[in-house]
Amino acid sequence: MSLADFLSPICLESIGASTQYYNSQFGHSIQKYIDSFPDLEDESERPQIAIIGVEEGRSSVNNNGTQKGPDVVRRHLYDLYQGDYKVRIADLGNIKAGATIKDTYVAIKMVMEELLKKEILPVLIGGGQDLTYAQYTAYENLEQRVDIAIVDSKFDLDQDNPQDMPLNSHTYLNHIILHQPDYLFNLSNIGYQTYLVSKESINMYDKLFFNAMRLGSFSGKLDQAEPIIRSADMISFDIGAIRASEAGGNANAGPNGLYGDEACQLARYAGMSDKCTSFGIYEFNPTFDPMGQTAMLIAQMLWCFVDGYYSRKKDAPMYPKSNYIIYRTSLEAEDYELVFVKSKKSDRWWMQVPYFGSKSVNERFYLVPCRYEDYQLAVNGEMPDLWWKTHQKLQ
Repeated sequence: MSLADFLSPICLESIGASTQYYNSQFGHSIQKYIDSFPDLEDESERPQIAIIGVEEGRSSVNNNGTQKGPDVVRRHLYDLYQGDYKVRIADLGNIKAGATIKDTYVAIKMVMEELLKKEILPVLIGGGQDLTYAQYTAYENLEQRVDIAIVDSKFDLDQDNPQDMPLNSHTYLNHIILHQPDYLFNLSNIGYQTYLVSKESINMYDKLFFNAMRLGSFSGKLDQAEPIIRSADMISFDIGAIRASEAGGNANAGPNGLYGDEACQLARYAGMSDKCTSFGIYEFNPTFDPMGQTAMLIAQMLWCFVDGYYSRKKDAPMYPKSNYIIYRTSLEAEDYELVFVKSKKSDRWWMQVPYFGSKSVNERFYLVPCRYEDYQLAVNGEMPDLWWKTHQKLQ
């Protein structure tokens, strides 16, 4: 199987991109699938990041036109100047819409799965957020549990008919949660707005020990979302999570949400995470973006993601131990201690959550990213909520 069979080349003229770029612009340094498909086999030269457009918008609810997004974003991305690092990025072109939407999902799954096996990080642009489901299924044959982080103003699931809903951008979480085989370890939502989420959905998140971070809870304190992003294998970003005044290129854009610089910071956190192996930005609709503001913002988010990727500290997992400081705390009402780990390289924190009975002696605990505030809670004798939720999921 050749990945080129699923992808169509880029036509620079049709997207309005320049044919000449300065050496330090992305348009010059990114390998582009124009005439020949980039070489992905040579381990020393193959790209570390692969950009993939998806021309599929049939299941984007009330936002028809998202299939046109990838090429518009490219035009602005190529104009940006890279940071002080040498990039190994390939733009593999677009996945065309299949005869049925299921065909598109299969194409995304197969392309992503092949890239993940080669340790190339796929970045998906375009289409509705239902493509998050296809992004998730790419991990099915990789024999690992998957942690998902979704940046969205609401929970895209139907609580009233959880098992009988068609797959679209408002119900794809039903299909991820109920997918068999089940390899979902954790699901986190960042930036939801309470008036857009039902009580039943919030209760379901609590029942399944998922994480949900309300927009108002980290307004002005964006670093509180970093550990959640750092724990995720895959990240899905709904452009509708950004307020309409900052990103109007979405038929469902609302008056409240993230600011543009906050979206860029979250994208940088995703890039910096050693655990993140795929990233997707969805629901951008050029029809509602006549001035190109949203496309420029997405291009800048991708720049921040790349900048974060080339700033990775490679401080997870915990090896060698000399690069870490171990902190131990005891809770008054418990007969065991909580163990925290701090990286000397990045000052980031983790908690050790022990396995009970199901793991070998060689794997005695799960390392979950946390904040310094979680350590402070434990010092004051309180059990961090993150520790308890993770402990329940490990049972």
